[in-house]
Amino acid sequence: MVKVYEINGVTPVVHPTAYVHPSAVLIGDVIVGPRCYIGPLASLRGDFGRLIMEEGANLQDTCVMHGFPGADTVVEQDGHIGHGAVLHGCRIGRNALVGMNSVVMDNAVIGAESIVAAMSFVKAGMEVPQRSLVVGSPAKVARALRDDEIQWKSAGTAQYQELAVRSMRTMRETEALTELPAERPRMAWDSALPLHLHKNASA
Repeated sequence: MVKVYEINGVTPVVHPTAYVHPSAVLIGDVIVGPRCYIGPLASLRGDFGRLIMEEGANLQDTCVMHGFPGADTVVEQDGHIGHGAVLHGCRIGRNALVGMNSVVMDNAVIGAESIVAAMSFVKAGMEVPQRSLVVGSPAKVARALRDDEIQWKSAGTAQYQELAVRSMRTMRETEALTELPAERPRMAWDSALPLHLHKNASA
């Protein structure tokens, strides 16, 4: 059962094709669109500003979304938010990626098809042009992204869209096994390479 809380008479909205892990927490003015994936222990706390996940976006394990009163925090269509990232009062553009443990602050705008590298700190009010690689703390635009890097990002997001479907169909709470089976299966599905390996493979 998804942990959803009403506050001040405002209740989160979750599209029936979205998957929200039961350990995630949604409070108040939260809107989760079609085909989204919300990972374990994510916190979407819409007790001040509105939080919006547009179609096909994902918010992974232990991510936090929050914002000031009157402000919207938005992940646009096919946005991809890596493990442990924090989004506060910002806008993540269409098909953009925010890397693991990054922080994007108030009124920052990440342009469409951009990538914010892991562990980056995007200052309040920063505007990142489309198709940019953003790196560092404080974050700076390092360069424009290549077509193959954007294709890599899109492939990874498609996997999370598939994971939303697979999770709804097959995930269930159960008891751990006490012994390793002799013929233990592996997860049988195509997987994207990490970006540094993808670059080597495409070189």
